Amino acid sequence: MKRRALRLLPLLVLAVCSAALAADPAKILRVASPDIETLDPQQYSDRPSHDVLVAIFEPLYEWDYLRSPPRLLAVTAAGPLEITDDGKTWTMRVKPGIFFTDDPAFKGKPRELVAADYVYSYKRWLDPNLRRGGAPILTDLIVGARPVIDAARANSKFDYDRPIEGLRALDRYTLRIRLTEPNYPNIQDMIGFVGAAAREVVEAAGGDIRTRAVGTGPYRLREWKRGSRIMLEANPAYRQVRFPESDDPAHAALMRSMQGKLFPQAGVVEVNIIDEDITRLLQFEQGGLDYIVLRAEVATRLLVDDKLKPEYAARGITRHVFPEPYLFSFYFNMADPVLGGMSNERIALRRAIALALDIETLVRVVYAGQALPANQLVPPGVGGHDPELPFKPLYDPAAARALLDRFGHKNFDAEGYRKGPDGRPLTLGMTLRSGAISREIQTLVKKSMDAVGLRMDFHVTPFQDAIKELEKGKYQMYFGGFGGSPSGYPALLQLYSKQPQRVNVTQFKFAEYDRAAEQFLRSATDAEQIAAARKMSELARTYMPELPAIFRLENDFAQPWLLGFRPPVFATYWKYLDIDLARRRAAVR
Repeated sequence: MKRRALRLLPLLVLAVCSAALAADPAKILRVASPDIETLDPQQYSDRPSHDVLVAIFEPLYEWDYLRSPPRLLAVTAAGPLEITDDGKTWTMRVKPGIFFTDDPAFKGKPRELVAADYVYSYKRWLDPNLRRGGAPILTDLIVGARPVIDAARANSKFDYDRPIEGLRALDRYTLRIRLTEPNYPNIQDMIGFVGAAAREVVEAAGGDIRTRAVGTGPYRLREWKRGSRIMLEANPAYRQVRFPESDDPAHAALMRSMQGKLFPQAGVVEVNIIDEDITRLLQFEQGGLDYIVLRAEVATRLLVDDKLKPEYAARGITRHVFPEPYLFSFYFNMADPVLGGMSNERIALRRAIALALDIETLVRVVYAGQALPANQLVPPGVGGHDPELPFKPLYDPAAARALLDRFGHKNFDAEGYRKGPDGRPLTLGMTLRSGAISREIQTLVKKSMDAVGLRMDFHVTPFQDAIKELEKGKYQMYFGGFGGSPSGYPALLQLYSKQPQRVNVTQFKFAEYDRAAEQFLRSATDAEQIAAARKMSELARTYMPELPAIFRLENDFAQPWLLGFRPPVFATYWKYLDIDLARRRAAVR
């Protein structure tokens, strides 16, 4: 043991020295984000939390920073995936010599990342008792997982020592996943998004590591002031990485500027918690943020004729615009006693609401043209999207009024609003996140519903509170987005009955939809996936558990001193960004 420790020490010293040479404490990357919920890599359910998590916790693979559509690249894995047995056996090897950042649970000893850490982390991802509610699709997919998960649910406690046949560490560095049937999207997302946690840290924290972020990533947590800011600092023991490679001519200048550099370059990441887009824009204009993500009308304040205004271009600011891999929908709570259910009357009410919503005005006015009307469940640029499907707007207030009359909502109160079929006053509630453009959405929805005689009430709450209410089914209607995977399946599987309620927030259950979803997961070709996705979109449009509304256009604006920036389509990798300090100092004097 002593000889082994002596051999290990020079390697650790070398890693610390290498990191110190690359990451410059004077290079502070300043970004903005809504507040986050957790720094537990197995319990997040929102993009802002994931953006911070991926800087601290590392999955085996990550989505290629430059390639579109992206592919998985090794992060802590020693090489590419080995997929055999017609897609049912996945073998991965962890790169030796990767270490977690220090924590008292390690008792002063270096703690190496091993295959068993991913087995443990994936079990936490499956745990039905944690905040996410588990992963039902993966539970049925991984050989031997179902009885373990059922026992965990029955006992309200997961036995992490109980083996799962299809999820095993074969040796110190080799991990194997065996499946009951091929399913590329779900497994790719798990190994590409779920970071490794150390079991002894989780247990020392009593199972709650929301603020005890101990990973192997390029950054470690320095400070988290809820509602104010998150400070990350470069991990001094991080192995250095080079900028991703690309042979795309469009990336030639970017590749030249990053040539020879080791990352991370920025010694500190300062995440400012800012909900309001206007506040972010003001901070950016004053040089206080290195890049900002803007949407809708706020983004147009930097544009003229959909191009960057000359005064911003003269400062060297750059604009990157693209459709987000998220679907934004109007969601209906299918368990709600007024809106939910599959009777003809309830389906008619939801369809009437959909017919009354003016999506084209939502795009043109509320989002100032910085969105595309959604004609399907799958966003552009991801698996299952049908680029040839035309947009057929539903908007038809006359048809909405006729449908309401026909199915029992033909009586009105003294204020001109419709009553329910039972003759009682009818008020529909919609939940919206605070900030952003919620006021404009309220105005449009109220105007649309007034036109057909439906009274609306709005509940506006911070983003994280809105998510919690959705996951508990405490809402009637909601407008928001979901997605973010290169595979395209999250938006489709939101309505899959086997998903937990935190995903299937509408609580939609329909056998024909489930069969189409399972066909999508089994599909080996793009054409097969598109056909299955088209069927799911048709069923959603018929029964209306949600109304696909828009695919937002994301506008990213970067300062001239920010180097290596690429739009964070699927994940935000701060480790690949660099700061030109001289240029920053000259610009903000």
